[in-house]
Amino acid sequence: MKNLLSLNTKLCSSLSLFLFLLLLLFSSGCKKIIEHLPDPAITTVATGLTNVIGVETDTKGNAWVALFGTGNNDGKIVVVTPDGNKYDAIVNLSSIINPVSGEIDGTANMLIDGDTMFITSAKFLYKANISQFTPGDAPLDGASIPYEDVGAFSLSYPWVNNAHDSHIYGITKGPDGDIYLTDAGANAVIHRLSSGSYTVLAEVPGYSNPTPVGPPQVQSVPTSILYDGNDFLVTTLTGFPFLPGYATVYKISLSGALSVYQGGFTTLVNIARGNQLGHLVVQYGTFGATGFENNTGALIWANSRTAAPLIEGLNMPVGIKQVSPNTWYVTTQGDGNLLKIIYKPSSPHTNVSY
Repeated sequence: MKNLLSLNTKLCSSLSLFLFLLLLLFSSGCKKIIEHLPDPAITTVATGLTNVIGVETDTKGNAWVALFGTGNNDGKIVVVTPDGNKYDAIVNLSSIINPVSGEIDGTANMLIDGDTMFITSAKFLYKANISQFTPGDAPLDGASIPYEDVGAFSLSYPWVNNAHDSHIYGITKGPDGDIYLTDAGANAVIHRLSSGSYTVLAEVPGYSNPTPVGPPQVQSVPTSILYDGNDFLVTTLTGFPFLPGYATVYKISLSGALSVYQGGFTTLVNIARGNQLGHLVVQYGTFGATGFENNTGALIWANSRTAAPLIEGLNMPVGIKQVSPNTWYVTTQGDGNLLKIIYKPSSPHTNVSY
């Protein structure tokens, strides 16, 4: 903008683009439009959670968080009480150095189902009975908790994409009462039947790398899985070089049919049910010259057609647990915090139309 002529030219171009996009928006059918979203209230519930990943809640108002560990079978579950006190609940869970990637595979996510806490940790699915545990008790020893070697199933399966890796990560319960897991190493969704046997629901495809950096084929790296009442929604982190705009939310039917629910995201690691504004997906962060950049994470509304940020500038958010239509617990790996986020859609500054 060195002179008035160039400034006017840019303003005219910008105005034309704005009018074109506005016309396109109103001529493209019934789409959700989100304007002037109010800022949510954010409270730090707990700090000092090293290598924190997933979060789950129980009926007593406690939040349970998973700590990845350092690769020395030191993964753990920490329980945080409603008043913010934290206690070790389960220790000595599997945390290893992945022989394929060289990265740590550790304790990732939990699902509380009655008295049982299912825990994904490295290549295993643990089943801990927490019915008698009270915060402040001596922690349960992961070495004595029953587990299933899901990784052994993955490593022996004849994958179409020739995967030779396994990292059991996301977990949800399906309408049939069975457990469904994402395998971030095998790039697949695995169905655990009530009998305790395993089968594959779907493989999650990667994409051709459009850059000269990294492998020619980028893996999908499926992270979280959510049953939305009709289908499973699965988020992808994508592998190196973690390109912006290439992460996807896939829809997978109960029969295993896979389609794109919504694309165009960056490094997705989790999804929550959300509310009338859409589901809420978690962006871990953007990848820079020296790795993932601090404070580039976000919570984003996604409704299969449009996307809008609820919160930006989070420090590597990774876990999310919805406790009401407008309240979520979120873990931030970058600073080791557990946050409580409350969004008040009744604000007079909110305009939602369809």
